[in-house]
Amino acid sequence: MGNLLSLKFWFNLRPDALLPVYQKIFIFFVLALIVFFLFCRFFAKRKRGLYTSFWRRLESFSLANTFIGLILLFFNYEFVPFLSARFWFLLWAIFMLTWLVFIAKSLLKIPENKKKLEEEREYKKYIP
Repeated sequence: MGNLLSLKFWFNLRPDALLPVYQKIFIFFVLALIVFFLFCRFFAKRKRGLYTSFWRRLESFSLANTFIGLILLFFNYEFVPFLSARFWFLLWAIFMLTWLVFIAKSLLKIPENKKKLEEEREYKKYIP
């Protein structure tokens, strides 16, 4: 745990390879992103309406992060000096959390959009 909190661990430009246990966890995480992508794609095509954009955003989130994860995994496997540095994982995690915050904000706007849609339908009901 002490190594995880040191700056030398995160900003070493020539890091050691991931331990096999952590590499398997990382591969499992990338595979989970692929499964999540397929799950979101299924719901995005099946559900039409207010939640479609939410599922599309989750779909693009999982697809983009799958590719980024595969690229990081490749660079780590090939021992590319700068591109296998640990700070890329940290930047990737920050990127993912930020993207999820924006997706959550769009999810919180759905009840407002639903209310506006109902008001618009009520208004259009009386227009010839």
